[in-house]
Amino acid sequence: MLSRIKELAEALKPRLIEIRRHIHAHPELSGQEHQTAAYVAGVLSSCGIVVQEAVGKTGLIGELVGLTDERLVAIRTDMDALPITERTSVEFASRRQGIMHACGHDVHTTVGLGTAMVLSQLGEVFPGNTRFLFQPAEEIAQGANWMVKDGAMNDVSAIFSVHVFPSIPAGSIGIRYGALTAAADDLEIIIMGESGHGARPHEAIDAIWIASQVITTLQQAISRTQNPLRPMVLTIGQISGGRAPNVIADQVRLTGTVRSLHPDTHADLPGWIESIVASVCNTFGARYEINYRRGVPSVQNDLALTQLLEASAKEAWGSDRVQILPEPSLGSEDFSIYLQHAPGTMFRLGVGFRDKQNYPLHHPQFEVDESAIVTGVVTLAHTIYQYWQKRI
Repeated sequence: MLSRIKELAEALKPRLIEIRRHIHAHPELSGQEHQTAAYVAGVLSSCGIVVQEAVGKTGLIGELVGLTDERLVAIRTDMDALPITERTSVEFASRRQGIMHACGHDVHTTVGLGTAMVLSQLGEVFPGNTRFLFQPAEEIAQGANWMVKDGAMNDVSAIFSVHVFPSIPAGSIGIRYGALTAAADDLEIIIMGESGHGARPHEAIDAIWIASQVITTLQQAISRTQNPLRPMVLTIGQISGGRAPNVIADQVRLTGTVRSLHPDTHADLPGWIESIVASVCNTFGARYEINYRRGVPSVQNDLALTQLLEASAKEAWGSDRVQILPEPSLGSEDFSIYLQHAPGTMFRLGVGFRDKQNYPLHHPQFEVDESAIVTGVVTLAHTIYQYWQKRI
């Protein structure tokens, strides 16, 4: 069966590259993926796959119907682009000013379509259904929730996903056991002091100075009060406050992001942050307000499904092309939302060039080696086949 999967994927390669380049040239922002979804629906329908549109607002589902097995396996890929002006020289560069597929979602969508095309041609009826989720709005960490709300995870027994990785050369993949990505939360801190003349600071409560103490204390406290074996990052990315150069500010607003890997750390962060902010503000007579918004949890890859994925990939490509990733990423992925409803695993698809510079994700010059598309399709298709064979 593996040789058949590879033959089908290789035969589809020109079409898959055509699909990827079309999607790349016509990127759409989160929640606006109307044309992309329509295009994907057309490709799925041409393969005889049942399509349900307008799932998760601008997402869709394709389903390959099996026989009597109650289990249902899902593959999730995302479709949205970023508000970045492309600076590549490829002939199929974005035709939409200020919008670019700089995170590889065009590749993800193509791999999902290619996997659906291959599985639909195998000529064997699978014991259960295979569901293909084409998700919008991953970049704003909303699309997975939208899809789940509309029933995308109903009856799903296991789910697989893929994300491009320019640090790995095309033709190889990366497997990660346990935590793959971090939980990502949003933080807003408002420091409220009392205004006064810049020449008489003792008569005021300087919100800017106190805000600086809050930032410094938070960063110092991470190294002294948090378990160093449970990584976390707190970044204040924006500061706003003050009225004039000679007026002591009465209010400062800090906004940032908080990333963590361990569930216990994630649960304790709001209280830990407030205790530090409260201590600093109370010391200097200021008041404060904290708005802590939970984002997406950490992607925690299921052990059994990751083992299946690793074994399938090694059978397909050989051990030398399958890397076990030693470290997680502190980036976030809303694939974690699906894992609250069924076990799953996500792998890294190498898209790096061997003979030229590889720019990172979210860079205006980000490019991929398109030969990786077939690698992704074969890996997913063979893993799904093995899932049904081994009855995990």
